[in-house]
Amino acid sequence: MLDTTQDIQTQLEANQYEAVRAQLAPMQPADVAEIIDELPDTYQAVAFRLLPKDEAIEVYEHLPRRVQEALLAEFRQPEVLEIIDRMSPDDRAQLFEELPAKVVNRLLPALSPAEREATALLLGYPADSAGRIMTSEFVTLRQGWTAQQAIEHIRQVARRSETIYTLYVTDDSRRLLGAFSLRDLVVAPLEQPLREIMNPDVIYVYTETDQEEAARLIQRYDFIALPVVDSERRLVGIVTVDDLMDVIEAEVTEDIYTAGGVQPAKDDYFQVNLWTVVRRRVVWLLVLLVTNTATSAVIKGQEEVLTQVVVLAAFIPLLIDAGGNVGAQSSTVVIRGLNTEDLQPSAMVRIIRRETLAGSLLGLLLGLAVTLWAYLLQGDWGVALAVGSSLFAISVIASFAGSALPFLFKSLKFDPALMSAPFITTAVDVLGVLIYLNIARIILGI
Repeated sequence: MLDTTQDIQTQLEANQYEAVRAQLAPMQPADVAEIIDELPDTYQAVAFRLLPKDEAIEVYEHLPRRVQEALLAEFRQPEVLEIIDRMSPDDRAQLFEELPAKVVNRLLPALSPAEREATALLLGYPADSAGRIMTSEFVTLRQGWTAQQAIEHIRQVARRSETIYTLYVTDDSRRLLGAFSLRDLVVAPLEQPLREIMNPDVIYVYTETDQEEAARLIQRYDFIALPVVDSERRLVGIVTVDDLMDVIEAEVTEDIYTAGGVQPAKDDYFQVNLWTVVRRRVVWLLVLLVTNTATSAVIKGQEEVLTQVVVLAAFIPLLIDAGGNVGAQSSTVVIRGLNTEDLQPSAMVRIIRRETLAGSLLGLLLGLAVTLWAYLLQGDWGVALAVGSSLFAISVIASFAGSALPFLFKSLKFDPALMSAPFITTAVDVLGVLIYLNIARIILGI
């Protein structure tokens, strides 16, 4: 893709616009959007203007939000309105959500009445809800229709629909009665009524349902689309798998940022300014800095031991780092299980017991290895046994803390990914040093 982008940039610089059109014509909209995104800012609008009008709408929906906003600033008002008006309602609502309010206020009244109503409806639902990302462009059928009538109706509305592979049956009040696939319709006898084809046991979500829950249902049942209903079970939209894949990607990104102590945000992390990056990272780094002073206090309180056997200090980083790694492994699997709902709070005792046992076995293996290594380095079995025994105890504590704290913070309505890391680090550092120096005191008879 990089070579193609460079070729197109060279052609644009030489004003070879027909060559650019010919090169972009056979490409998929998503690939064209990627190329435009990679072009220098001065050429993005030029390349976009070279696209046929129908293809330009699809390409625009695939562009990153910052590029969409930049193109809006470049276009004349009629061009802007035509692009916005022909976007799918869910993509338009997502764009409006991130545009400045004054821009939205200028664009919204200029849309066609139907598109303005559809967009306002979506923007009225809570952020991160299924209602916010649903589209109203779907096919509805009546249960009294025959298969032939349904096929004729689909032919009339297919081009205006987001997808026709899943079809929904409603009554005169738009209440959802059933659903079936396009395949079911095609293989059915033409005279067969839809009530005999449809499956009345429909999986659906409400407009207020969280996007993550909708994504889990799509993933669990391998759906292409999921119907969205209001409080009276009237069908008001559908969410499609492509939109929910974006939701899943965003949620996973947020979890990764959170686990790393970086404040998550909706914008592109690599496009924000440096001071914003620093502000998002500094909070938890300060928390860790303050809490780790407890480790310094423990070491100062055990100065007598370290003074008599100075070599003990050399193994402190090894022990707390190893314990931190064990705790991080336990917390990672538990946090991921809670986020995907593979783990339920009712399984807490079993999971903590299992992870603590795993930590004990890991501690035993690591403790034996580090005991031999410490003896080879120092030639003192007392020091070696103190290091090995401490690593075993630290591994048990770390695995217990790593598995228990996410459950604790989940029950307190805190984000386990955000809260667990600093507390596990603090627990392992403080308790690890305390255990190590006290075990050394006992074994060495200090």
